[in-house]
Amino acid sequence: MASLTIRKLDEAIKAELRLRAARHGRSVEDEVRVILRQAAEGPAAPAPSSHPTPAAHRSRPTSTTTNSVTLIIGGGIAAYKALDLIRRLKERHMDVRCVLTRAAQQFVTPLAASALSHERCYTDLFDAGSEFDAGHIRLARDCDLIVVAPATADLMAKTAQGHADDLASAILLATNKPILLAPAMNPLMWNNPATRRNVAQLIRDGIVTIGPNAGEMAEAGEAGVGRMAEPTEIAIAAERILRPPQAQPLAGQRVLITAGPTHEPIDPVRYIANRSSGKQGFAIAAAAQAAGADVTLVSGPVDLDDPVGVNVKHVESAREMLAQVEAALPTDIAIFAAAVADWRVASEGTQKLKKTGAGIPPLQLTENPDILATISKLRDNRPPLVIGFAAETEHLIDNAKAKFARKGCDWIVANDVSPATGVMGGDRNTVHLLTREADGTVNVESWPVMTKDEVATTLIERIASHVKDTST
Repeated sequence: MASLTIRKLDEAIKAELRLRAARHGRSVEDEVRVILRQAAEGPAAPAPSSHPTPAAHRSRPTSTTTNSVTLIIGGGIAAYKALDLIRRLKERHMDVRCVLTRAAQQFVTPLAASALSHERCYTDLFDAGSEFDAGHIRLARDCDLIVVAPATADLMAKTAQGHADDLASAILLATNKPILLAPAMNPLMWNNPATRRNVAQLIRDGIVTIGPNAGEMAEAGEAGVGRMAEPTEIAIAAERILRPPQAQPLAGQRVLITAGPTHEPIDPVRYIANRSSGKQGFAIAAAAQAAGADVTLVSGPVDLDDPVGVNVKHVESAREMLAQVEAALPTDIAIFAAAVADWRVASEGTQKLKKTGAGIPPLQLTENPDILATISKLRDNRPPLVIGFAAETEHLIDNAKAKFARKGCDWIVANDVSPATGVMGGDRNTVHLLTREADGTVNVESWPVMTKDEVATTLIERIASHVKDTST
């Protein structure tokens, strides 16, 4: 079967298919083939379903809603940036299907676009594998947004005048979805009266543009307005179209978050560390920023991009982390999600330790500062809401309750980080929120398995509700 097309599915089923496909690393078409094959072989296993969020939050949309984008890559030197744009869109939970013009294929390949988008790449209006049922109509309408990057002068002229002589222009003419153009061209081409007329017509037609920016051109000695907007700028603009800004319940609140591991040096080349990836703390920072908070994130060494709009302080050791935390005070909310090393070497070696006949060199350990307890027990500048994390491998709730009593914080988020859970370094988490009543009773709220982004969104919603309750 060369191609598979299913029509007239409601949006809920489409969304479930996209989620299933994303979970299994397949295209939507391949996911449908798997489902059909399982049905033909016998009773199918129940489809994985999204776990509901806690009852108080079920009706609220989260930031992890998946949208579908058709990305048209035009033929210009800026086409190489479109490959990074695929990544930036997917970071924002958008499924991406790519269309390459003939000229674009001189700069980037369909294989590269497919590998990054995890979807088939489309190039030909007369592709027998997809056009037997008007595949360009599906590309034009089975999406939430069409992004054109780079949008060349030629492609914008075709769109403004209603031409449809290739796949890209046919999609743009046949769509009923919003369109975002990211123009890119030589400054003289951008300022040509014909281009200016075409852009004005596109804007009158309701098409949104971003850029171009000013800067150096690919041509030697050329500079001016014509550079394509950066991939992150385009992705943010796409997200604003798809997900208009919602109410910001933490507007005006200052939020301090720690994330990631700490590295405690043994000598110039070795250190004590743990397996924390920082993903949960970074997700919380992004969710707090989206809720309108002024966010400072103090992060240990991680392999993650800084969240957009967040003030990030990068540190190595526990002592450095504590110093940055104290420097960020006062703040309204403090969330300590970092996996801080409990111990460090008492005396760090100035040179690399060598193997010798004398045997294993002794490593005397000393305790690191307890950041959560230090901030929780402040008399001055203590944040009104201090939240700690308890990462345990056994007796999760009992150990979390003991930590809750010992640290002096207001809430504890407990999670099982045993190797079998895959939480350390993974993308999903199962957490339990411990809070304390006025009489000292500890409540335990057990949340279902969620992605770390979903955990972050639900936690921020819970915090926003608490802030509202305490301010009224």
